[in-house]
Amino acid sequence: MVPAACPDPPDASSELRATVHILLVTMLLYRPKMLLLLFILLQNVPVTSSDACMLGRHKLATYYKDGDLMIGGIIQVNTLYVRWHFNFTSQPRLSRCGRPSLQFYRHLLVFFFTLEEINKSLQFLPNISLGYQIFDSCANVHKSVYSTLRIMSGGWQIIPNYSCWNQRKMVGFIGEVTAASSYVISQLAGIYRYPQISYGTMTSVFTATDQFPSFYQAAANELSEIDAIVQLVKHLGWKWVGILVSDDDTGQIAGEMFKKEIVSSGGCVAFFIILRENVPEMPKPGNKIIKTINKSSVNVTVIFISVNHAHAFAHLFMSEHLKPKIWITSSFFSRVSELLYLQVDFNGTMSLSAPRGEIPGFREYFYGIKPTKYPDDNLLREIWEFLALCTFSTSLSSSHSVPMCTGNETLDDGFLSIYYHVFVFRSCYSIYTAVYAMAHSLHDMYATSKSNNLLTSFQPWQLNYFLQSVNFITSSGDTIYFKPNKMIPTRFDLLKYNYTSRMKVLKVKVGSYDETSTAGFPFNSLEKSEVWGPYFQQAPPSLCNEACEPGYRMAKREGNPPCCYDCVQCTKGEMSNTTDSRSCWKCSRFENSNSDRTGCAPKDVDFLSYGETLGGTLTIVSLLFSIVTSVILGIFWKYRETPIVKANNRKLSYVLLISITLCFMCTLLFIGRPSPIRCLLRQAAFGVVFTVSVSSVLAKTLTVIMAFKATRPGSRMKRLLGMRLPDTLVVLCSMGEVLLSVIWIMLYPPYLDADTETDTILLLCNERSSAFFFLEIGYIGMLALICLGAAFLAKDFPDRFNEAKNISFSILVFSSVWVTFVPTYLSVKGKNMVAVEVFAILTSSAGLLSFIFLPKCYVIFINQYC
Repeated sequence: MVPAACPDPPDASSELRATVHILLVTMLLYRPKMLLLLFILLQNVPVTSSDACMLGRHKLATYYKDGDLMIGGIIQVNTLYVRWHFNFTSQPRLSRCGRPSLQFYRHLLVFFFTLEEINKSLQFLPNISLGYQIFDSCANVHKSVYSTLRIMSGGWQIIPNYSCWNQRKMVGFIGEVTAASSYVISQLAGIYRYPQISYGTMTSVFTATDQFPSFYQAAANELSEIDAIVQLVKHLGWKWVGILVSDDDTGQIAGEMFKKEIVSSGGCVAFFIILRENVPEMPKPGNKIIKTINKSSVNVTVIFISVNHAHAFAHLFMSEHLKPKIWITSSFFSRVSELLYLQVDFNGTMSLSAPRGEIPGFREYFYGIKPTKYPDDNLLREIWEFLALCTFSTSLSSSHSVPMCTGNETLDDGFLSIYYHVFVFRSCYSIYTAVYAMAHSLHDMYATSKSNNLLTSFQPWQLNYFLQSVNFITSSGDTIYFKPNKMIPTRFDLLKYNYTSRMKVLKVKVGSYDETSTAGFPFNSLEKSEVWGPYFQQAPPSLCNEACEPGYRMAKREGNPPCCYDCVQCTKGEMSNTTDSRSCWKCSRFENSNSDRTGCAPKDVDFLSYGETLGGTLTIVSLLFSIVTSVILGIFWKYRETPIVKANNRKLSYVLLISITLCFMCTLLFIGRPSPIRCLLRQAAFGVVFTVSVSSVLAKTLTVIMAFKATRPGSRMKRLLGMRLPDTLVVLCSMGEVLLSVIWIMLYPPYLDADTETDTILLLCNERSSAFFFLEIGYIGMLALICLGAAFLAKDFPDRFNEAKNISFSILVFSSVWVTFVPTYLSVKGKNMVAVEVFAILTSSAGLLSFIFLPKCYVIFINQYC
């Protein structure tokens, strides 16, 4: 039931009381510390019935119900507060409230209903009743200060630092819905650590628990709204958004925080518009705002506007046509949703709202409220006139033909549900939750007290401990507790505003947000197509440009926001496999990017193989020459007793033919897939067998010289011919190369390497030390030059069996090949270097074979006895 309003107390005022009242209000707003000082000073003022220690009182209605434990309530019901100017020369005229709101009046009824339900329950505070004293704040700070002081003092007098509650205990406050009123209440109630639970303020400043140690919020604050909208925008991939904010702290702080979050996630803001409260008086800035919004390509605009700017917002867009967009707004939009001239442009707007809850039994309680049952409730009479379209005033009824109210009219349930959403509990649910939180904490305190008697041991500051640990489940199934920042878990409903042809506003829940959700994304129900109507069939993209597909990277456009970019294909050897990749990733040195640049594939392995044309040709040539050389060796062995074979040391001829055969065969170490053992041995093998070949040629040349020199009378060469000097020379010269190769292998062993700089993996042998390689070639070249010089000396000897000329031609070919080899070798890369070296080996070996042994074969077969 609704208790009757308390009767007015007898008037007893004075200039002193009025002056002190004004000082209290002024110092509370501007000098809170001075107010505390004044309270301390007033502790020394004796409390008597004299007017000197009492503050002035106003004839303002209050709702009061007696109880053992009293809860103070400051709830906005009226939306207008008329306050007269103070001239400090006479007692100020009484202030008054006006323009009651049915939506806010429900808050008051829910408070009454909840306390009545708790008092009837056997689960709470046995043998202890809860009472209340409730004032209407009228959305005014001064009224909230006055109401707080009245509740703290008790009775009808405002006596600072003194309680007139007698045996009853004042336990805490429920209120308020506005930030300003909540702030001044907390400044007064916080002095004594009275718990205060706000059911509607969304200002984030109250999360500073060191400044507001006894303040609790039963509704989510603006920071939670920002976080919810940011997560919604991120989840739907909107990276090109517009922001519209009010020019107060609420709007600008929210806008900057949202912008920071969007930019940090890779998005950007197309426009950031600040809406001033006086925009209706300034058409040019208003037109500029409309043009900016229409000109932008964004499909999503986020709006953070305080309630005070709702009318400016509505006026700005009432006569302008906007492109179809998705409008995401904070909870302020419920204040302007009834302005039907916004229906064209803002149809389909999605707005966060306090979560809807269930209050079982309230519908029946509401229909039980009638003016005939509570005749002294003037506020109820005003609300009833509005709902029943009648009047209690006889003069108004006769002059305007308005029917008289009986107080027993039947209210239209459809009318209340559709137009005023009387039974859709959002803010009401927050009040319901706040009152139950207070009751649960009181019951927990009662259960832990030793004497189980709160009436004698209760102190208001003690209740804060139990409020911080309270935990209960509401009738809607929501778990209620206060987080470390004194807020309940954040929950929102996402409402879609549909303007129907009947000029009605339908609020449809299309999603919900719960920060306690175990799912990765706390929103749900956003995948349905009806969520995005009437202008879109699904969540529209909101991007400055199309997303870069895999295989491309984003490239910034000069002079444009960060999310406006060009898409550039990854270069060869790089890839990207995600959409809107900021950069391309380089493939490993053994991989190459595919044609789409979306992945890396292993590179083809390349080397001088037997299967390719060049490698196969060189292999065949090498085998053919090896066979030819072996055949010649067989011929020389067969005809070893012929003069042509015996001449010039046939043993050296055998050694030379064998070494030439090995020279041809060693090229096979260079052709085919390289292996560590091949890399280690191939240059050493080449160097040794070539040195043996050149040493043998040198020994043959010296043999010719010594043979002709020995024929002269008194020559000492005869003794040298018998000392096997040529054999010794071959061994010594070859040992030099062997020693050089051993040192090379021990100090700088060649190894298998891979050249990955090209499109293929080129397997090759890393010689590791170019100095040793060219030293090896230089050593062989030195022997060749010595041999060439010796052959030049023997050119004038008799022609018969004289090999000097043949040796000279063979060494000239040999030297020409290796002289041209060096620059050619240095100018090529990869497997071509191997091919050049193989070609040089084959050519020089073939030169030795051709010029030295083919003439002898001719002699053997054609002119054997010449």
